[in-house]
Formats: sequence, C-alpha cells, structure tokens
Amino acid sequence: MTPLEHFSLFVAAPGVFVLALIEAIVLARSRGVDWRSFAMSRFDLVARIAFGLLVPVSIALPLLRWAVHHRVGNIAIDNAAAVLWLFVGQEFCYYWYHRAAHRVRWFWLVHSVHHSPNELTLAAAFRIGIFGKLTGTSLFFVPLVWLGFDVRTVFSVLTLNLLYQFWIHVTWIPRLGWLEVVLNTPSSHRVHHASNTEYLDANFGGVLIVFDRLFGTYVPERDDLPCRYGLVEPQTSYNPLRVEFGPWANLARDLARARSVRAVLGHLFMPPGWRPDGQGHTTADLRKRQPTAGAPARSPDVRGTTTGPA
Repeated sequence: MTPLEHFSLFVAAPGVFVLALIEAIVLARSRGVDWRSFAMSRFDLVARIAFGLLVPVSIALPLLRWAVHHRVGNIAIDNAAAVLWLFVGQEFCYYWYHRAAHRVRWFWLVHSVHHSPNELTLAAAFRIGIFGKLTGTSLFFVPLVWLGFDVRTVFSVLTLNLLYQFWIHVTWIPRLGWLEVVLNTPSSHRVHHASNTEYLDANFGGVLIVFDRLFGTYVPERDDLPCRYGLVEPQTSYNPLRVEFGPWANLARDLARARSVRAVLGHLFMPPGWRPDGQGHTTADLRKRQPTAGAPARSPDVRGTTTGPA
C-alpha cells in the first residue's frame, strides 16, 4: 500500500465521513436532513472500500498492462513542468470519463448511483457506486500511462481530484466570482447534479471547468431556475440492493428483450434512456418534448438511466 493509498483509507475516508456528518447535523437544525439517504451513502462508502480490497483488479487491467509495456517514454515527476502536464492531462482524461459516464449507458450503470440522492449534501460526494472496477472507468486514463507517466502516480492524482470534489457537493456555498471561470465550484456542480432538463449533461470537469467551456458543455447556474437534484425519475428507495443493482437489473431486462445486434449494442453503449424504436428518454429526447422553458418534461419510464449532469 502506497502512502497515498494509506492516507485515502485511514485519513481521507474517515475525514470526509465526519465532515459530512457535521454538515448533516447542522442542516438538520435548519431545514431537515434525509437521514436514510445519509445512511445509504455511508453504506456505499464502506461497501466500495470493501469491494476494492477484495477485488484489487479491474477489467481495464489488461489494457493498463499493455500501456505500461509499450509506453512511448518515461516521464519522471521531478519538476514543475511534469507536474503541470500530469495535472492538465489527468483533468482532460477525467472530463472525457465523466462525460462518457453520462452519455454511455455502460458507464452510467455505476455513475447513476452518485446521482441518486434527491438532495445535494457532502454525503452525496462519497456515494460513488460500488462496482466501478466492473465497468472499466480506468480505461480513460490509459493514455497517460502510455505516454510515460507512472501508473500509480496517475491514479494517485485521480484520487486527489476526487478528494477536491468533496467540498463542491453543497448548496450553501454561493458563487465564487472569477473562480467560476476556471474552477469546478459548488455552483457549477449544483448544475451538474440537477435533473432539470435545461441542466442535463453539463459541467463534467473535476478540478477545472475549462474543458467544459472549451467543448461546449458548460452551463451556468440560473437564479430563475432552481436546481432539482437526483435522477430524472427520482430514486425513492433506500434499499442498498435496489440503488446499487437496480441499473444492472434494468440493463439485463432490456438486453433480454433486444431482438437485434443493434438493439443490444444500443442498450449497452448509447446514451441512458435510448430505445431502439426511437421513442426513448435520452437528454435530447427530453428536450425535444419539453413543452415550455422552465417546465422540464418528466418521463414515466426512464428505467433509472437518466439524471442531471454529473
């Protein structure tokens, strides 16, 4: 276990839980807190750590090994320029991972768990989904390893990226002025977690928001459109099995009903809510059906697949 892995397990994980608990206690006195949702997030945190210890490999491992053996260079992190390149490269890869996690159903299987809370609190930050290793999220960071960065260093930086994002899962921190132009802030991330049709599939950055601005996925928070958090079809269950396994069960059901290779591939790799008959509930479909601005359409059968941007 590396020093950062030791820090993550024995310092960061307990630390974020305690801070989330303090926030919940304070908020409970002013507006109330959904303690069952808090307990669900706590379960996810503990189960994810346990799963990671019991299953130390992911389906991305063969490609990661290939990248290590065939890397084009060996980039030592021994100067400021190398650190900067790794940071920017990791942010770029994280942006595309996060965008795919919303736009490709296979990756949404796990990421949808992160968007299942119906309120945005610090506890939602560590409800990430247990089975990320099964969907292969590490694949998006293989290019950094192939270019020559040490594989452990790459994923250590990813850990720091996720740790940064802990504090932005709040509703009580206002907009932060000029920092909104560069950083992923609580305001930007509120939009990301909103299920309003106008806010879907936006603000995918980790620490930075610049790639969202560059690739056209940045959406600012609007005073006239309060964020409605959670999935488009709200998750009302507090049963860990339903929250964690529900998206997989829905996929299995759709695959069992598929009658063509196109349908199978579509259910796996098209956006959440896609249907082979064209009558789906993807973000594009919802926006087409939205009757008026500010009155988002809601789907009667989103199959737990569509959410606010994340």
